[in-house]
Amino acid sequence: MDDTVIPVNDHLTLHAVDERFVHDLHQLIVKNRDWLQQFLNWPHSVTSIDDTRKTAQSNMLLHQRGYAKMFMMVRDDVLVGVLAFNAIEPLNKTAYIGYWLDEACQRQGMVSQTMQAMIDFYARRGDIRRFVIKCRVANQASNQVALRNGFTLEGCLKQAEFLNGCFDDQNIWAKIVDRA
Repeated sequence: MDDTVIPVNDHLTLHAVDERFVHDLHQLIVKNRDWLQQFLNWPHSVTSIDDTRKTAQSNMLLHQRGYAKMFMMVRDDVLVGVLAFNAIEPLNKTAYIGYWLDEACQRQGMVSQTMQAMIDFYARRGDIRRFVIKCRVANQASNQVALRNGFTLEGCLKQAEFLNGCFDDQNIWAKIVDRA
C-alpha cells in the first residue's frame, strides 16, 4: 500500500509532503503566522520560502525512511493544513501526532476526519498501533480533537512545553488500535 495519498472523503485528501506543495505551504504559514504562534514554537522562524522548502525536504526524507510522516490536508484542491506523525518509533509501533489548520477552516471537523483516516490507514497496514497526541493543557481545541477521536488522557507533564517565553503543562493523550 502506497502512503503518498490517503483519501478522506469526496472533498478532503491527505497528500504526502512534496516539492509541489512548498509555495502554497509557505503562503499558508505566512497567512496564519500570528495565529499559529499561539500554539506552536516554530512559525516565527519561517522567514522565507527556502525555510519552508528545507523543512519539506527534510520531512520527505523522514517520510521515506518511516521515522515521520508529513501530510498536506487538501480540500477541493486547496491546501488547508498539515497533519503529521512528527515522530515514529518503529519498534514500539508508536506515532506522535501533530497538526495545524488554516484559521479560516476551523470548526469544520477537518482535523478529526483526516486524523481518523490516517490512523485507520496506518493501523490497517500494521505499521502503527499506538497513537499519541501531546498538547498544552490550555489548548482547548487540541484537547477536544483528542477526545472526539477516542483518545484517552494518560497524564499531564508539568512545565513540559516551552512556548512564547513560558513553560506550560502538557497533556498526553493516546489511542491504541490493533488491527490484523
